[in-house]
Amino acid sequence: MAAGALWGLVAALETHRGRDRAVRALSYGCQLAGAALPGPGGLPGLLAASAQLSSCRTALRLFDDLAMLRHSCSYGLGPEGEDALVRGLSVLSNVANQLYYPCEHLAWAADVGIVRAASQRWWTRSTALWGCALLLGILRSLRILFQLRRKLSQHKCSTSPQRQQKLRAQVRAEVLSILMDTADLCNAIHWLPPGFLWAGRFPPWLVGLLGTISSLIGIYQASRGANSEAA
Repeated sequence: MAAGALWGLVAALETHRGRDRAVRALSYGCQLAGAALPGPGGLPGLLAASAQLSSCRTALRLFDDLAMLRHSCSYGLGPEGEDALVRGLSVLSNVANQLYYPCEHLAWAADVGIVRAASQRWWTRSTALWGCALLLGILRSLRILFQLRRKLSQHKCSTSPQRQQKLRAQVRAEVLSILMDTADLCNAIHWLPPGFLWAGRFPPWLVGLLGTISSLIGIYQASRGANSEAA
């Protein structure tokens, strides 16, 4: 069993998404630990490591545009039988995610001196698009959760135990998605210019905590999905 878990970890780290999840969790974990440790400034070494790992993820996302475009094109306007509201929210989320990448790339290019532009303006735009995508994802999950709970209540007697178990698993998955996106949305708002809601008001340890929670949920969901495919 331990050997299987080890090989599963190795297989995950060999993929771009799996490695990104690991780097993300480590980055936020370093920020949480570095900021929460006693002292006036926490532990600078861990905070510096967190910043370096975050920069690493930003550079790796330079190659994510085409993958996102393929996902958006394959989804299109959504399957015919899917709920219209879910389809609309999914399409808008895909558009926000697609626009996020070039904005972030421009911000990164301005920071390193490749282009002459105000990088902070582009960072703000990319963060706002990320926040919009997260909010749309939360609304989509809430809609799906409402539909699943209605199915469970309406067909409680006529649905087979296996079907009920599958629906409950979908409910748990959507609840976790809502928690993950909400944690990320809280951080996204914090990184917007001061004056909007709680922008700029979070201490570093809280940003690290929310990011760590979101990252661990993402890793858990990915591992559950891999186990389901293996089964």
